[in-house]
Amino acid sequence: MTKTTRTFMLICFFGATMICTLPAGAADNTPPPGFMALFNGKDLGGWKGLVADPPKRAKMSAEELAKEQKKADESMRAHWKAENGALVFDGKGQSLCTAKDYADFELLVDWKILKDGDSGIYLRGSPQVQIWDPAVPAAQGIGSGGLYNNQKNPSKPSANADNPVGEWNSFRIRMVGDKVTVYLNDRLVVDNVTLENYWERDKLIYPSGQIELQNHGNTLYFKNIYLKELGK
Repeated sequence: MTKTTRTFMLICFFGATMICTLPAGAADNTPPPGFMALFNGKDLGGWKGLVADPPKRAKMSAEELAKEQKKADESMRAHWKAENGALVFDGKGQSLCTAKDYADFELLVDWKILKDGDSGIYLRGSPQVQIWDPAVPAAQGIGSGGLYNNQKNPSKPSANADNPVGEWNSFRIRMVGDKVTVYLNDRLVVDNVTLENYWERDKLIYPSGQIELQNHGNTLYFKNIYLKELGK
């Protein structure tokens, strides 16, 4: 586990706010109390390949969706793998998606990119909490964690909290309704901001959906992916 994750301060919401810390000796891919591991550290169990976007999937028949999912899963297994306790993407193929949909949740995830890396985390199947190398031209020095595809609401993080490229970073993402809060390496960078519906701009964000690890043709690494469903 990264040094950042070992000292990660979890804010738990149970009517009152309390602070708890991950045990210093906790092993990678071992969820803290109240969370479940979305990645078991060993294989792609619990994950699936990407089939189109939410509106297109909604229009597919069950048979058509199953056919497309089979093809997407074959592509997933060709380009994503579990290696040394991390999910590794080879820079080809499509995004990796959770097999289940989630509504309101708190998500912890460690991630690492290489030079010029560009990635993101889709929430409820919608883009995205941005991950990138702040040195790429598109970033213009802006760090990761922002809601990149927002048009009406803030899209940039309030600070550049990225660790140097090639080192592990830690997200804590909380989504309730259409509001998203993001901590990057223990620093608040997005504070209760509306995530807009990229796919259907005239609609609110979907009430539930899959979580996706997005790619832009770069080698990517993810581990310690933990989720706590809220409101259940």
